[in-house]
Amino acid sequence: MPTQPPVLVASDLDRTLIYSAAALALTMPDARAPRLLCVEVHESRPLSYMTETAAGLLSELGDAAVFVPTTTRTRKQYQRINLPGPAPTYAICANGGHLLVDGVTDVDWHTRVTARLADECAPLEEIRAHLQERADPLWVRKHRIAEDLFVYLVVERELLPEDWVKELAVWAENRGWTVSLQGRKIYAVPKPLTKSAAMREVARRTGAALTLAAGDSLLDADLLLAADRGWRPGHGELADVGWTAPAITALPERGVAAGERILRELLRTARTPQ
Repeated sequence: MPTQPPVLVASDLDRTLIYSAAALALTMPDARAPRLLCVEVHESRPLSYMTETAAGLLSELGDAAVFVPTTTRTRKQYQRINLPGPAPTYAICANGGHLLVDGVTDVDWHTRVTARLADECAPLEEIRAHLQERADPLWVRKHRIAEDLFVYLVVERELLPEDWVKELAVWAENRGWTVSLQGRKIYAVPKPLTKSAAMREVARRTGAALTLAAGDSLLDADLLLAADRGWRPGHGELADVGWTAPAITALPERGVAAGERILRELLRTARTPQ
């Protein structure tokens, strides 16, 4: 009897499946708060969590589908996450700049990505220099270059001028880059550097018949649009602007409860894909 083509699930991690303490949004009475599982430790401190129920759902999802963690994190940042369930064969890091296969970078994929960036976008150094010149040390805490692919700032949101990000986005647009504000981070990312392109590559390699996706930020929009079905939580950039599309489900839950709901939806759909 022929086997069914697999279902591929590509999901963002931060503020989609896993949550920092500040992003948990535990609005219920303390006695009714869910039990939490720590899934990331950084510098000997717990950093990211999911509910224990969500952890069980993710373990089941890893058995029911090809689960692909899909993140803007660098490889080093991703590798300190300890997700429950079977170790994913594929992971997408650096917003699609690195495709990991059994934890190892696929060199051919990375070479293809960097060649396209060189052809279509202003160089990284130009963007970095502009940010160094225009970002005020009064509200910038860190300048970071990620994997020699994109740049981001860590900022004090309450001190950030209201229109600064919009003005940066206009400047970057003309140079083939896109800008996204996520929490305390302002990202500048080359337009061709997308999670969706890497997801399509994994779908091609696995022969997936159905692709499912989840994410909360503007950097996830292309991933959600490229999937057959997608889900976004009730928080994050996409929720803030009321973003939706025909195959996208906008969930009402916010914070860590949204992560649990997203996993329920992904698992249910993966098991009954009709």
